[in-house]
Amino acid sequence: MFKILLPAVVLIASCLGSPVSNNRRFPNDFLWGVGSSSYQIEGGWNADDKGESIWDFLTHTHPEKIVDGSNADITADSYHQWRRDVQMAKELHVGTYRFSLSWPRIMPGGYMNHVSTAGIKYYSNLIDELLRYNITPMVTIYHWELPQRLQELGGWTNPEIIPLFKDYARLVMEMYGDRVKMWTTINEPWHVCEHGYGADYMAPSFNYPGIPAYLCGHNLLKAHAEVVHMYRDLFQQRQKGRIGITLDTSWPEPKNADSAEDREASERAMQFYVGWFGHPIFSKHGNYPKVMIERIRNLSKEQGFGVRSRLPEFTQEEIRRIRGTADFFGINSYTSNLVTSNGHNNTGKFPVPSFNHDMGVVESQEGVDWPGSGSVWLKAYPKGMYNLLKWIHREYNAPEIIVTENGVSDRGGLDDYARVDYYNSYLDAILNAIEDGVNISGYIAWSLMDSYEWKAGFTEKFGLYHVDFTSPKRTRTPKISARVFAQICKTNEIDWSFRPTLDDQQLVALAQLPAEEIDTRSSGASNIVGWSLLSIVLLTFLR
Repeated sequence: MFKILLPAVVLIASCLGSPVSNNRRFPNDFLWGVGSSSYQIEGGWNADDKGESIWDFLTHTHPEKIVDGSNADITADSYHQWRRDVQMAKELHVGTYRFSLSWPRIMPGGYMNHVSTAGIKYYSNLIDELLRYNITPMVTIYHWELPQRLQELGGWTNPEIIPLFKDYARLVMEMYGDRVKMWTTINEPWHVCEHGYGADYMAPSFNYPGIPAYLCGHNLLKAHAEVVHMYRDLFQQRQKGRIGITLDTSWPEPKNADSAEDREASERAMQFYVGWFGHPIFSKHGNYPKVMIERIRNLSKEQGFGVRSRLPEFTQEEIRRIRGTADFFGINSYTSNLVTSNGHNNTGKFPVPSFNHDMGVVESQEGVDWPGSGSVWLKAYPKGMYNLLKWIHREYNAPEIIVTENGVSDRGGLDDYARVDYYNSYLDAILNAIEDGVNISGYIAWSLMDSYEWKAGFTEKFGLYHVDFTSPKRTRTPKISARVFAQICKTNEIDWSFRPTLDDQQLVALAQLPAEEIDTRSSGASNIVGWSLLSIVLLTFLR
């Protein structure tokens, strides 16, 4: 049905003056990339002399915390299949590949006393292979893979993490900085701290709300700043690279746009989610957002914690040292939520104390008609991405922004037209922001291939490439979205009419898909898109 309708849809959409007939171009120097992270794709969890990470420990000791009870011991096996990974990036015509380093693969115990030659060589080979094809490595120093031995010292809640992270960063800058020109220190610090320590969610899964997350954030910001100062003092002038950080959020859309209270809840959510780490680095005066300092201090006092706030205080010297420590603003975002105020009666039923109770915002996606995905939390609302980018632009005096992650999940298959629609619509929103003056220099699609999705295990797929996790070689096959994204990167424009069908290679791979992926494919997002197009055709003829 879909193939039959497509020509009519394109013709009708063209007559109606839709984006199909007017392909929109990005700036000529726009940076296109694709991303991954070490724990999610590498496997080789104990290969050579790699140390144990907090995710190795969590998935091995508490498999019940993972939806399908799985782990990433092998996952996509990029520790052995890295050449194919680079070929995939080349096929996508991207200029950048964003990947992360595994701290325990390079320094098994987290300390300088044991550096793995095999770990150093693995990333060196990957970097060289990327450069061979003129693909710029964008390296994340920390994407949630803390050595388990350091977690046993308290992890990010222990100030000792600051010099240890600096040692690790200095080593990788010495090893790779001659070839790596784009660094990010830490990926998504909110997740590192709140989901790692405040909730029973990401490793180390502490489930200790309201206190350790703020200790984590305090140490993480100081560690980030020390690494950036070290890079600028010792490496940047001769290595000619840039360094930043990647924050994340879902856009908080006021539940009722006419409600001043809901608009205030939206702003407060942005200050807590993005401002927690963005304000100390990117704002004019530094430090935590005023609303965060005041609310946590006041609630701490009400809750009987005495005069000390649960949010630690920076000294004036620390505020000065952290402010300005980024050459660009990395932002990851996938979806939006409707928000309203929690109120004094704690309608959100949040633990007291907790980050959510301190923020005082209730989030939901109930009642929205936004397209869904393979993840219960992820619904497509492109305007939210536009709003987010405009907010960062206004709040932090027009920093250079790189969208370092954006993408959508499904439950499997190759004919992922819903992902095509997601990318087209979100890129359209990003282009709207650029045209409205926001300084966005690049876009990194998430993700290169299907991989281990943290607590969701292998049940949710974000990849442009399908991975056969039953194959010894973890065979990778491009999805429809890979061909569309490659076209976008190659032409620098969104072409809504480009909707290729499965080619021979993809049809062969399709025949070998597990039954659950075939079932998902036949009843899932691609059929929703087909029916949506049918609706367009019918409505047009009925006018």
